[in-house]
Amino acid sequence: MPRLPALLAVSCLTAGCGYIGGPQAPLANVPTAVSDLAAVQRGSLIIVHFSVPTKTTENFPIPKPLKLDLRIGAASEPFNVEQWAAHAQPVSAVHIDQGIAGYEIPIADWIGKEATVAVRASGANGKQAGWSNHAVVRVVPPPEAPSEIKPEDVAAGVHLTWAAHGDHFRVLRRAPTEEGYTVVATVNQPEWTDTSTEYDKPYSYEVQTLVDLGNGKVAESDLSKPVIHTAKDTFPPAAPSGLRAVAAANSIELAWEANTEPDLAGYRIYRAIGDGQFERIADGGLVPSYSDAAVEHGKQYRYAVSAIDKSGNESQRSAAVPAALQ
Repeated sequence: MPRLPALLAVSCLTAGCGYIGGPQAPLANVPTAVSDLAAVQRGSLIIVHFSVPTKTTENFPIPKPLKLDLRIGAASEPFNVEQWAAHAQPVSAVHIDQGIAGYEIPIADWIGKEATVAVRASGANGKQAGWSNHAVVRVVPPPEAPSEIKPEDVAAGVHLTWAAHGDHFRVLRRAPTEEGYTVVATVNQPEWTDTSTEYDKPYSYEVQTLVDLGNGKVAESDLSKPVIHTAKDTFPPAAPSGLRAVAAANSIELAWEANTEPDLAGYRIYRAIGDGQFERIADGGLVPSYSDAAVEHGKQYRYAVSAIDKSGNESQRSAAVPAALQ
């Protein structure tokens, strides 16, 4: 008898012939539902973002192409998703960047109303996911975008002021080493001081007006035009305090309280003979002391000290103190 079936069986045992068993049910290929949809009013637009689904409900990659059905409409109480979907307007223009879908919806038809937004995905086979979470936006007239942003160097950092009316303001900044803007402050008044800048480096600022809608929600204005500012250090340290002069056998020993400025570079020592003019006699380091050995018996001296920062700014002099050799 032919031995082919036996050889085929041996081949299957040694090399494997794939799945052995009963037939499997075909994959449903239903996309997972979106769960992170967010919507906010920004100026004259409603901005919508969410993560585009990449897996099916069976945790397999979604066969391409994927269709997104975003809608905006009014919702009645109690909320009924089918009634809402039947009357909601579809929005087709979408921008997808790195897996995030973005929509921009004009607010003209929604001012003074509440707009409800949701999306559902359907696969190439036409099977639909369920509706996403619903985002409700109470639409108001476009908030006023800040203007006349003025940065000013102050001792504490960069002080920003701007013109706008709103409940709150959001300040965004791009540092020299950053590619994009980050939110650095939310304030109640049209001013803010950035205390974390570094001198001689350019920072870019944008400001946004926020209108309080209640329940922790806000409407945003358009972003202001960016303003670039490079801070310059023109602010001297504080004058040193607590200067003391103690006469030794052949020198006069000076000591004072250390300054606390982070950009302190050192101290400058001044001396006057009798009632004469002060003259600079030394530039010291960060140690708050100095030993003056260039003094003579029988003469009266007066001393004062100033502080110098890394930009070369000099403080006022300390209070003068008298001294003479023993």
